[in-house]
Amino acid sequence: MDIKVKDSNGTLLAEGDTVTLIKDLKLKGSSTVLKRGTVIKNIHLTDNEEEIEGRTDKVKGLVLRVEFLKKS
Repeated sequence: MDIKVKDSNGTLLAEGDTVTLIKDLKLKGSSTVLKRGTVIKNIHLTDNEEEIEGRTDKVKGLVLRVEFLKKS
């Protein structure tokens, strides 16, 4: 099964790509807010085509919805 993951602009994402947030996101269970423009490097694709895994300097193990991302 070949899953095609696309960002908010419809660009295909691949394992190891770099993406940028297009909206401020409040993290569940935390007071941390990821600001628009935050860069997430070396993403990992999941079994769900609507989500990716990534990490920032502040937060490890993020699961983000692709509707809030654009490929850098």
